Amino acid sequence: MRSSSDPAAYRFFQYCHCTRCRKRSGSAHAANSAVVADQLSWIRGEERVRRFELPTAKAWCNGFCEVCGSGMPWLTRNGKAFIVPAGALDEDPGARPTRNVHFASRASWHVVAGALPVFDAEPT
Repeated sequence: MRSSSDPAAYRFFQYCHCTRCRKRSGSAHAANSAVVADQLSWIRGEERVRRFELPTAKAWCNGFCEVCGSGMPWLTRNGKAFIVPAGALDEDPGARPTRNVHFASRASWHVVAGALPVFDAEPT
């Protein structure tokens, strides 16, 4: 997939702490950006992307690769934007997360990353 380098193409880039996004990502939060639909094009592999929608959810979905299970972009129900899981990107998107959403729903064990020790490799 390829997305525009135009910053206006990004509607948002955020960390979502809602229960659904935490379960989908298997982590403390999901890192997602929204890209205006006509600013994203598939180079290859679109036919391998599968979609799971929760019928009871207004806006939640899960896009994933049927071959490797990686998170993949998914088109919103209104067709206006793709939600792009940042972990699926191979290159720097040029944008950075600007907000935490659904922070009141964060995991009880969540610790702000900046408060933890940092290692450049696995510590010994």
